Amino acid sequence: MSALDRLAHASCALARRAGAAVLDVYAGSFAVERKADDSPLTAADMASHRIIVAGLTELTPDIPVLSEESRHIDWATRRGWDRYWLVDPLDGTREFVKRNGEFTVNIALIENHVPVLGVVLVPVTDTLYYGVAGAGAFLEPAPNALPQPIATRAAAAVPIVAGSRSHGNERQTELLAKLGGHTLVAVGSSLKFCMVARGDADLYLRLGPTSEWDTAAAQCVLEQAGGAVVDLQGQPLRYNSKESLLNPEFLALGDTSVDWLARLGLRA
Repeated sequence: MSALDRLAHASCALARRAGAAVLDVYAGSFAVERKADDSPLTAADMASHRIIVAGLTELTPDIPVLSEESRHIDWATRRGWDRYWLVDPLDGTREFVKRNGEFTVNIALIENHVPVLGVVLVPVTDTLYYGVAGAGAFLEPAPNALPQPIATRAAAAVPIVAGSRSHGNERQTELLAKLGGHTLVAVGSSLKFCMVARGDADLYLRLGPTSEWDTAAAQCVLEQAGGAVVDLQGQPLRYNSKESLLNPEFLALGDTSVDWLARLGLRA
């Protein structure tokens, strides 16, 4: 087992611990606070954050950790990192608050601006996805279950598009219309990437802001399943390469032989 495989195994276990803490909050009543950007924050976000940061710090004390809930780490410090953990303790807090189950726990390891390990846990179903650079992408349907390799599919004649549960807009509708016939399936959080990675959808177009912790773990899963995550100029998303932690608009796709950007009218 390689060092990266060992880190993946430990990260999966840590994600499951954090997921159990999230479900403890989910099962009861909880308050919803608002952060400076008006996004919601709950006790589940913070419980997951504390478990993951403490666990990763113990696991790899020499590798820094950047979590959504510790985003105050400034660029002067971050710019020197060539290897670090990037964590979204609870992706899809809006879905958590709506109690629709479509939220995830996300842990990624970034090396030289690229996610080389990604773990995405769906606490409500206990389903876990993970990707390891050079080893592939896997679905673990339950704790201690045998991991199943997953892969993207060849593009369908009528593409299935994974769309945001909370962030759709008119421009997205106009671009997707250029595909011609397609089916739009709304789902929350990083589950959209996982749908593409396991071959249940063909693409996910995201317009508007996201942060680097929203995408890193799931990008690794999708890339290791054979797909790609690119900005609207066709360049892969990179991490910790600029002061802002915001991503550009992007497209997550399964069949890399298709010029999806051209089909969406985003380039000639």
